Amino acid sequence: MDDVSSTSTGVAKPRTKAVRSEGTKGLFFGFGAYGFWGLLPLYFALLAPAGSVEVVANRVVWSLLFCAALLTYTRSWRGFMTAVSDRRTLGTLTVAAVLIATNWLTFVYGVTSGHAIETSLGYFINPLVSVLLGVVLLKEKLRPLQWTAVGIGAAAVVVLTIAYGNLPLIAFILAGSFGMYGFVKKRVGQRVDAVTSLSVETAVLTPLAGGVMIWLAVTGAATLTSEGGGHFWLLAASGLITAVPLLLFGAAAHRLPLATVGFLQYLTPTMQFIIAITVLGERMPLERWIGFCLVWVALIFLSTDMLRQYRVNRKLRAARA
Repeated sequence: MDDVSSTSTGVAKPRTKAVRSEGTKGLFFGFGAYGFWGLLPLYFALLAPAGSVEVVANRVVWSLLFCAALLTYTRSWRGFMTAVSDRRTLGTLTVAAVLIATNWLTFVYGVTSGHAIETSLGYFINPLVSVLLGVVLLKEKLRPLQWTAVGIGAAAVVVLTIAYGNLPLIAFILAGSFGMYGFVKKRVGQRVDAVTSLSVETAVLTPLAGGVMIWLAVTGAATLTSEGGGHFWLLAASGLITAVPLLLFGAAAHRLPLATVGFLQYLTPTMQFIIAITVLGERMPLERWIGFCLVWVALIFLSTDMLRQYRVNRKLRAARA
């Protein structure tokens, strides 16, 4: 039988409730994922005195171990073997691995060196960088609101360059590496799920990461086993902290419209920005506030365009149905 019970008005209540329930779950998972990522500056601050290179090396190795356990529990090794046996998929995920490692290393360095505000800037401008990547790599044409957003973003870069005394390189590397990471990952499409993708990427990086951990231990620079049990388990938890928000994000993206996910992404840099100012004690001179405000205005234009385009596409799909 159909799971829909019709009322006198012909409204299918159970199915409507089911859709709303899935949407609620999607929001829960989305807030969980982006909230998790937003709290990362606090986690990496707790890992002192470990340096950014050691933190990322541990993050790679422990992530692979966690993913291996997860693949075993979910009996998903076949998908992993399929991915690594396909040269095109493996090559694409290898490029993705290099990009995400660059992103991780830059982010941890930024947070642990007193540039957490700049790291948040990187994720604020990431949507603008993604739009530019579409123009450069995919020859996409910008709509008027997108041009406005890019223009305001360019003005923000000028102001922030003056404010910092140089180009905010940490922000640009974060935005560029993550934007390219997303572009590369789209090339594997639906062929590889989030857990398999992370497993392959960390497997590719593990020989180098493991070598770095051994080198740090031999030279006496490693902190994994020299700072007590608490420090050891905090570093070991990096695998869990890497994989869990990815799983939450995957569950959210499956249940939510793209426009909703697009708005939720601003939660992460907003939380990081607030943490940098209130907890980590970083300064925000007036000229930086002006630059950040210009970025936020640009994002308002970009988000407005995204929402408008989403509504247009939805109407077109409804008309074709």
